[in-house]
Amino acid sequence: MAKTVKTLFLDIGGVLLTDGWNRDARAKGLLHFKLQKDAAEIDERHQMNFDAYEMDKTTIDEYLDNTIFYKKRNFKKKEFLSFLLKQSQALPGAIAYFTELKKKHGLKLIACSNEARELNEYRINTFKLDKLFDAFVSSCYVGMRKPDPGMYKMASDISFTPFKEAVYVDDRIIYVEYARSLGLPSLHYTGVESAKKYFEKLGLK
Repeated sequence: MAKTVKTLFLDIGGVLLTDGWNRDARAKGLLHFKLQKDAAEIDERHQMNFDAYEMDKTTIDEYLDNTIFYKKRNFKKKEFLSFLLKQSQALPGAIAYFTELKKKHGLKLIACSNEARELNEYRINTFKLDKLFDAFVSSCYVGMRKPDPGMYKMASDISFTPFKEAVYVDDRIIYVEYARSLGLPSLHYTGVESAKKYFEKLGLK
């Protein structure tokens, strides 16, 4: 007998879209704006500031002031911000697959993702994620970051779905393992094809 699945808790970066501002994207930014000589200091400043920014405790202006514009640059903040936002790209086939899965089986989809506010809203608007998700448990809205158990519990409460009737999907194995330790069935996402096989076994073709 197939497991009853009513709701999917989906990560965004690494599942539907590229990670918005990860190490690779930051490296591209350093190269594009010729900041390699400041790379070590910028990385240290990023590590010190990004968690607070993702939880909406600081603004994008404060984040950029503290990580990039702590000294005079020969480019404008709006240029850097535009570059930062454009690092978000759709991963092949993922949005279409989960849209069809939701429609065919009447699933609820809840975003459960560490996302900074401006990045989150840019990604929602650009890729029309509000048409896919029923709610966004994003770190910038709830003031927590995965793997805080409160993120998973909030997704459960908002969707009115017990863990046993949900599946959490994330490309980061550490978050998947943590969710499983809470009793939340979870898929380590490596691509659309492997996800199809996983969900077909649960009766979601």
